Amino acid sequence: MADKKIFIFDTTLRDGEQVPGCKLNTKEKIELALKLEELGVDIIEAGFPISSPGDFESVEQISKTLKRATVCALSRAVQKDIDVAGAAIKHARNPRIHTGIGTSDFHIKSKFNSTREDILQRAVQCVKWARNYTDNVEFYAEDAGRTDNEYLAQVVEAVIAAGATTVNIPDTTGYCLPNQYGDKMLFLVNNVSNIDKAVLSCHCHNDLGLATANSIAGIVGGARQIECTINGLGERAGNTSLEEVVMVIKQHKHLGFYTDVKSEMLNPMSRLVSDIMRMPVQPNKAIVGSNAFSHSSGIHQDGFLKDALTYEIINPEEVGAGGSRIVLTARSGRSALAHRLQKLGYQFNRNDVDVLYESFLKVADLKKEVQDEDLTQLATAYQPEAIMAS
Repeated sequence: MADKKIFIFDTTLRDGEQVPGCKLNTKEKIELALKLEELGVDIIEAGFPISSPGDFESVEQISKTLKRATVCALSRAVQKDIDVAGAAIKHARNPRIHTGIGTSDFHIKSKFNSTREDILQRAVQCVKWARNYTDNVEFYAEDAGRTDNEYLAQVVEAVIAAGATTVNIPDTTGYCLPNQYGDKMLFLVNNVSNIDKAVLSCHCHNDLGLATANSIAGIVGGARQIECTINGLGERAGNTSLEEVVMVIKQHKHLGFYTDVKSEMLNPMSRLVSDIMRMPVQPNKAIVGSNAFSHSSGIHQDGFLKDALTYEIINPEEVGAGGSRIVLTARSGRSALAHRLQKLGYQFNRNDVDVLYESFLKVADLKKEVQDEDLTQLATAYQPEAIMAS
């Protein structure tokens, strides 16, 4: 099963930091890097060293600190970038340089005012420069999602021949549909003669809300690395969410994949990143949102109370979420009310609950959520001598 491991490449400290307002200092980056290593992430993209002296220092210090995870530094296909990246990771136990260039005609013509032939040469050259510093070189074909497959295959074959050990196929603009992205990976697997010499990687953006779906389609198509961030942070609409792909892989065991991520750390890690990067997590965010394991509809609450599996495919404790929550609102039913009253220690029969329910609805229509103190008032008003369960 070794060939079915999916390597988790976390870029929270690089792509995630590109979110406006989420700038991290060196101390914060080191704290998060240590937690990401503890989480079980395989590769940590620590930063873009050429971008600023502060980012160089962060990558250098993380390289000196981490003991297991690969420390990756980003660069453009520019020799000075690569030289600085090489210097930043020289103390890492497991260093990697991530370098590359845009390969779509949009980038070639509009961004570089160049040709496919020139871009191919520059792609090969940047890999050769990076190999002067480490044998672990990842090449990114920026905007691969919109790159012609035949040309992309030429580039991938050439950079692998030049020494790239991982090839990143980014859906930079979040354009692809899952079947398109999966087919692109499959095309490369079937049309690049030396593809067995490198790992294909997914780096998907969420502009159309498809980053997680595309990443899963990518590994089904043959990729063995997913690039992602905690809470889905990243440029524009964000990157693939680490917690989502990890749990998709864990839930769908029939796919035959696994990761080394400790899922019980996902919610604590999410909160830590949210606090340090000062970026709240939306309540309905999958896996780590505050409402991810909350139930407010009467139909849902009734089914959940009979068997949690009716409405929860993940045990909240499995992702460090603590537990499920029954939220009492005007949409709640009698079973949820009875459950909460029992938890508060009251013993009421079915007829009592029916009567109390009418009073409950009047309160619920006035409030967004009915709290325990509201229920206590209802219970004592209905039956002052209400017997508390022992």
